[in-house]
Amino acid sequence: MEVLTTIVARILFGAPFIIFGLFHFVKGGDMSGLIPGWMPGALFWVYLTGLAHILAGIAIITKKAGKPASLLLALMLLIFVLMIHIPGMFNPETMEMETINTLKNFIIIGGALGYAYIFTREEALAK
Repeated sequence: MEVLTTIVARILFGAPFIIFGLFHFVKGGDMSGLIPGWMPGALFWVYLTGLAHILAGIAIITKKAGKPASLLLALMLLIFVLMIHIPGMFNPETMEMETINTLKNFIIIGGALGYAYIFTREEALAK
């Protein structure tokens, strides 16, 4: 049971971020349309956040810098909610999907903060 709730759980939580990050590179042009128009260099932001997804996933899976990666991932997703998803909730055409994306990101933020706590506890126990 311990393997399921530690190693398997970290892989199930971290691996999708690696895949999401790869999508940012493969579909960068399509995703750049999600960046608010007032932000210059949309493709740069897509690639940067893609790299952040990949690094966070690797850090969570390997437990190397897992705590800062989890905290930064939670912050990045909160920024997505505030800059992309909540504004999209006011558009009747995108309201339903952006509400779903907001709630999904809140779930993931909770998971990332939970992992930050787990990594903090593991560091304290290792001392």
